[in-house]
Amino acid sequence: MSGTGVATIGDCRIAYRRAGTSGPPVVLCHGAGIDDATVSWRHAIDALADDYRVYAIDWPEYGNSTGDVAHTVETYVDVLEGFLETLPFDRVSLVGISMGGGVALGYALANQDRVDRLALVDSYGLGARLPNALQWKVLSQVPGMTEFGKIAASTTTASVRSVLDSLVADADALPDPFVEDVRRKLMEPGSIRAFTEFQENELSFSGRVKTNFTDDLESLSVPTLLVHGKQDPLVPVEWSIRAADLLPNSELDLIENCGHWTPRERPERFNESLRKWLPDPQCAPQPQYTKAEMPGITRVGSD
Repeated sequence: MSGTGVATIGDCRIAYRRAGTSGPPVVLCHGAGIDDATVSWRHAIDALADDYRVYAIDWPEYGNSTGDVAHTVETYVDVLEGFLETLPFDRVSLVGISMGGGVALGYALANQDRVDRLALVDSYGLGARLPNALQWKVLSQVPGMTEFGKIAASTTTASVRSVLDSLVADADALPDPFVEDVRRKLMEPGSIRAFTEFQENELSFSGRVKTNFTDDLESLSVPTLLVHGKQDPLVPVEWSIRAADLLPNSELDLIENCGHWTPRERPERFNESLRKWLPDPQCAPQPQYTKAEMPGITRVGSD
């Protein structure tokens, strides 16, 4: 079974995709930019649905979510906490890519008793500088350039591949469905606004980032998987290598011929690694629903 839902978190309406009717709960957190729950997790949702209860959320102003918030990791941690409170489970596993990895890590550090397993994919929050991200921030400072650029980039599949060339290992080798998912995002009105604000809040013109959890990693007891594309042009692979050394209970999986969008560039390889890391599907908690609907849920649909 798969479907969609909306959870009310403060002033935000957080849309999410869900799949699976049994097994341990897994929450998937997408990244910033031209992303949402479907773009990053399309294959992972399907791969996990037979054995896990899967929830893939859209951050505020991404996908179908709304909410006038400050676009920072700190804010998203609060949104994630609110969303998890709507679920009928004491503990969940968290999987986050890029910015979503930084959010999942931030939540796990503050709520270690509520996180069963953690998977960080090409993750933000594990280092001090992102010099290769500066091109995106510079463009965002030119009035109208970001909106014009994304419209121009969405005109053809070739132009979309050109944009992705700065994010993946081999843009020419990307499957057409992935390119079409990205093209769809580029064509959505206002789809880049949250990312522009996130850059303003999190990235300086020196390349230094606001959120860096490196000094806190040794205190994290949650079993953590670090997955990183070896050819990631955006987030240094050295971040995950160092984090694996600092975390007391971790595994590191470096994937060849892969850039920053691991779940879409190498979906079968990624899903295999993730499934091995997640809890045994037989060890599933029983949902603790109230007699009423889950708190915060305002709409649930299925397809």
